[in-house]
Amino acid sequence: MISSGVRYRPSPNHDRRGEPSRIDMLVLHYTGMKTADEALARLCDPTARVSAHYVVEENGTIWQLVPEERRAFHAGRSCWAGGGDLNQVSIGIEIVNPGHEWGYRPFPEDQMAAVQRLCGALLARHRIPPDRVVGHSDIAPDRKSDPGELFDWPRLARAGIGIWPERAAVATGRGLPVGVVGRAAALAALAAIGYCVTVGQERVALAAFQRRFRPERWDGLLDTETAGRLAELRAAYDRTRRAIRPFTRAVN
Repeated sequence: MISSGVRYRPSPNHDRRGEPSRIDMLVLHYTGMKTADEALARLCDPTARVSAHYVVEENGTIWQLVPEERRAFHAGRSCWAGGGDLNQVSIGIEIVNPGHEWGYRPFPEDQMAAVQRLCGALLARHRIPPDRVVGHSDIAPDRKSDPGELFDWPRLARAGIGIWPERAAVATGRGLPVGVVGRAAALAALAAIGYCVTVGQERVALAAFQRRFRPERWDGLLDTETAGRLAELRAAYDRTRRAIRPFTRAVN
């Protein structure tokens, strides 16, 4: 169980998952609205046709809107690791924050602690692998920028939620590091991590990667530091998937 302190506010915006039903992905969002009340109202508005399984307020209050076994409407047009229709297989968490349109700000300690607690419980219950813990901007980089560059992904990774390898020092002025040499290899690394890179959208996919894994600069340009970070993340995702594969075969 997550906590007896979870509050319930049922949203009508959900339906059945596909058959056979599975849950193997966690998608983190920010609400992008001025207040928590506005966000909750919209996520529960039957005319809006949007929802999430959980909402986490800035004071750490957790709301459940949709049962986990039901499909919520949070991911929209999206793709990860070649798969689409991610609402079918994911749980969505909306984290209250005004977002880039209304005054984006850091996520408070009480809120991050609640997000960490909630995510940990969900991953334990559904065996969601680390490489399938994503932000909305990871799966829809041409449309979304949440939860954004201020979100504390390293904290979650230290708790076993998602992936965040330590960053190696990259000297400037030495060209691209071994393993990532130029644009073609960078795009291949993005795809290997899971980003669905389409023609004409390469820069937005790279910017989404930067927002999450190199948040000091997210202009979508391939500089030396971004190239090095791509190499680190590709290796980390490859290691994680190799480690998970034998376990998956044993379970099945």
